[in-house]
Amino acid sequence: MIHSLFLINSSGDIFLEKHWKSVVSRSVCDYFFEAQERATEAENVPPVIPTPHHYLLSVYRHKIFFVAVIQTEVPPLFVIEFLHRVVDTFQDYFGVCSEPVIKDNVVVVYEVLEEMLDNGFPLATESNILKELIKPPTILRTVVNTITGSTNVGDQLPTGQLSVVPWRRTGVKYTNNEAYFDVVEEIDAIIDKSGSTVTAEIQGVIDACVKLTGMPDLTLSFMNPRLLDDVSFHPCVRFKRWESERILSFIPPDGNFRLLSYHVSAQNLVAIPVYVKHSISFRDSSSLGRFEITVGPKQSMGKTIEGVTVTSQMPKGVLNMSLTPSQGTHTFDPVTKMLSWDVGKINPQKLPSLKGTMSLQVGASKPDENPTINLQFKIQQLAISGLKVNRLDMYGEKYKPFKGIKYMTKAGKFQVRT
Repeated sequence: MIHSLFLINSSGDIFLEKHWKSVVSRSVCDYFFEAQERATEAENVPPVIPTPHHYLLSVYRHKIFFVAVIQTEVPPLFVIEFLHRVVDTFQDYFGVCSEPVIKDNVVVVYEVLEEMLDNGFPLATESNILKELIKPPTILRTVVNTITGSTNVGDQLPTGQLSVVPWRRTGVKYTNNEAYFDVVEEIDAIIDKSGSTVTAEIQGVIDACVKLTGMPDLTLSFMNPRLLDDVSFHPCVRFKRWESERILSFIPPDGNFRLLSYHVSAQNLVAIPVYVKHSISFRDSSSLGRFEITVGPKQSMGKTIEGVTVTSQMPKGVLNMSLTPSQGTHTFDPVTKMLSWDVGKINPQKLPSLKGTMSLQVGASKPDENPTINLQFKIQQLAISGLKVNRLDMYGEKYKPFKGIKYMTKAGKFQVRT
């Protein structure tokens, strides 16, 4: 299984390494650095790199490469999923997962990694279990540890480890019992210059924050569960019940966790919530070009579209841009040729627009193709797929919990061709 783990920052320095079976030399990362040089962007580094004696599997998150070294063939997704779980655990423990935070909490990081893998095989990957084994760092605990020389390792085994529900600790007590669910959907789309959809799909997740006393048994039902495709569940979900009745039945972990992730790829089910009107022209003989874009709502079910930002990589021949936005602020970097427009909220009565001219190189031929426009946006209280939670019921406990569902749609990779 996994022999070693290397953490590499964006400038190519190995700032942390952990070995489980045998010590693998750092020189194995040279193959990774070669692949990194060949890739133009960090996201384009191949996730699996074969070398003469090892395989290198990596994920890139929070500007850090997590590189696992394995010697025998294993399912790559198994290792990649484990690496994502490591990142999520660090985020859960320290609030953020970044190089300075990992360096500041290096002892806790090593202790957590030691528990997550046993001789290279995944052992405790549940946040609840890990927090009983290794206490999360607090300022007081850090001071006490520095003075007394003790560690964050718990003095007893986790109560849930040997139970039927290893993801939940026993004897949980709260004065306020509450269960909140966030349905977050990311829409990836490519829109052609005429405004028709080339491709569109939705990646959705349901994140939960459950703080309930005892051992509650929850059921969550949807108005339209048939929408969900390619569903991936937390281990607590009873799969047979989902298959037969399309109802989520589960004993939840304590605290924050991802209940499920899903995919909606049927083109006719994906509503495009914004449109972009554009007029970008370069003249052959002139050193000036026209630039005009307008952003507006479309199929947003009456909800406000907010946090809108527009970015576009302009052609190399564009020297500068003189633009006037009707709202928000814009910047153009003449070196990288990147145009960025922070729109903010879209008011349907007065649509935001950005108009002006472009200065082009004198004598240079006009660009072969027009730039593409990338959009970012957020829509609160709307799941664009139309997914709606019907009801949430609790069994096994007598009290009445507070319950809440929140919906949000945001742009993933949303591109408009001009």
